[in-house]
Amino acid sequence: MKTFANKVRDIVREIPKGKTMTYAEVAARAGNAGGARAVGAIMRANFDETVPCHRVVRSDGSLGDYNRGGVRKKKRLLEQEGAL
Repeated sequence: MKTFANKVRDIVREIPKGKTMTYAEVAARAGNAGGARAVGAIMRANFDETVPCHRVVRSDGSLGDYNRGGVRKKKRLLEQEGAL
């Protein structure tokens, strides 16, 4: 059986270039509708480059932080992919 963290990483891997999902959407798809903060913690600790954690954003539309270069890099990556 997959852990919540593994489900989250698998869901985020499936977000296509040019698209984003919110932390809450990822949490709900992983089976924990109230787990948005947990998704944030998983993404914050993620350094696996196969998991495009820059594609996960806040529910209010703001980007949130990015553990691989900060919010400026997250914004730049999303712009390059056509998500912004």
